[in-house]
Order: sequence, then C-alpha cells, then structure tokens
Amino acid sequence: MTTTAFLGLGAMGFPMAAHLARRASAQGGRALVWNRTAARAADHAARHGSEAVDLGAAAQADVLLTCLPTSAEVDEVLAALQPHLRPGTVWVDCTSGHPEAAARQRALLAEVGVTFLDAPVSGGTNGAQAGTLTVMVGGDEAALRRVEGELAFAGKVVHVGGSGTGFAVKAVNNALLAVNLWAAGEGLAVLGRAGVDLGAALNVINASSGRSNASENLIGQRVLSREFPATFALGLLAKDAGIAAELTATVKGSAPVLAQVAALMRGAAGVVGPEADHTAALKLIEAMNGLELR
Repeated sequence: MTTTAFLGLGAMGFPMAAHLARRASAQGGRALVWNRTAARAADHAARHGSEAVDLGAAAQADVLLTCLPTSAEVDEVLAALQPHLRPGTVWVDCTSGHPEAAARQRALLAEVGVTFLDAPVSGGTNGAQAGTLTVMVGGDEAALRRVEGELAFAGKVVHVGGSGTGFAVKAVNNALLAVNLWAAGEGLAVLGRAGVDLGAALNVINASSGRSNASENLIGQRVLSREFPATFALGLLAKDAGIAAELTATVKGSAPVLAQVAALMRGAAGVVGPEADHTAALKLIEAMNGLELR
C-alpha cells in the first residue's frame, strides 16, 4: 500500500507519473501528482487516475519523485516541502541535476530523516511513454533497492555510486549525445558541400563505423526531414553539456572535446533558441556552411 508523489509534469514527467498511477491502481496504493501549474496536475488526474494534490499532501508520500528542469527548481520545492516531510520517505530526483547540488540536497533532507537519491533518466519522451527509461542512480544502494519496484517507468535501473554520481553520469551521457550529434552534422555539411546526396550518405554511415544514435535515430528523422519535433529542448542539452564541463574542472580532468561541445551547444541555444528541439543545434552548422541538411 505504497503512496508515491510525482512532482513536475513536463514532457517527461507526465508519462512517467502515468506509469506510477497504473501501478498504484494495480497494487492498491496511491499516486499523487503536483505541478507548478495546478491545471496540469488536474489534467493528469483526469486522464490517468492519479490524485492532484498540494505540496503539503505530497510531502506525506512514502516515495517522493521529482522531475524538474534544473537543480535550482528542486531547491525551491525542497525548501517548501522540508517542514512537512516525514522520516522514512525516500526522495528520488529524476531531474538532470548538478552533482554538487546532490550533496547539499542529501544533507538537508537527512536532517528530517529523508533519504535522497539522484536518479536522472535517459530514453526521451518515447521511453517515458513506453516505460523503458534507463535510470542511473547515485546514493544509498539499500534505499534504492527498497523503492526500485516503484519506478514503474523504468526499463533498466543502475546504481552508479555515491550521492551525485547519477547526475554526473547523466551530464556526461548527454554531453556525448551532443558530441555525436554535432560531429555527424559537421560531417554531413562537408558532404553536402561536396555534392553528395545526404540521405544516401547517412544510409552508408549508419551501416558503417561512423554511426551513432544521433545518426541512426535523430538526424534522418528530424533534421533531413526538416521536422525538428519538440522533444528534448536544446537549452537543456546545453545545460547538461555545461555540467559535464564543470565536472571536468571539479575533478581536475582533461576533456577538451566535452568543453568545446558545451560551448557549441550554448552558442546554438543562443542562436536557434533554447526551446527548440536539441537536433535544431545543427541549424548553426547549416548557417556556418551556407546549406541546409536535407
């Protein structure tokens, strides 16, 4: 009879919370939802059978999950919730947050007997809808094992280390997405200027050693098609790549490619717009080369 509360019903959170509601219905538990825009939570309740609540009610859940744009928004919600939280709750933060924020948030929640797990997800909106997301979790492994069954949106859950490591893996993963996306875009721009049919070139690349998730699942469907569907915002990818660059400095590492792609994503977000789909970053490559990738 577990009560879960899901805070943040954006493009990812809305379908993720729907899986929790279906599990609650099947198991006899409760699935509470909250969103800054209350109408969004009411819509979720109407569609999926969850319960739209205020933050005070959400604080009483056994498992509290957040999926917000950045760690700054998590800090705001944490400050509002902290007086109402009860000992024994496990807070699972699915935000693509900052590793340094995890330590601060974990310590604040420990003061009221709440365990914090940084647990960002990968798989995009399609994975959220299908319930096949990969969850990378930092923090107490025993706490994760207690609540893992409640993560009904997950296809794979991996404990990656101590507090903050989930956020670290997510940032580097998304920086690698940016690297692959940008590199493939540059390569196709060169081929386009050389007069090569880009659809045919992409077909070859995807059957050869230059392929990546970006070339196989993003560029043909979103860039060459000129559709650029709004799924994962370019501004959020720029944020994550920036976190990876900051992490490099924190650990005194050397990752010049990650640093460069963070700057490129930041520049692309400034030129194309942070709300555009992340694949629209290649519009900056198009401008640099005087051609469209189509």
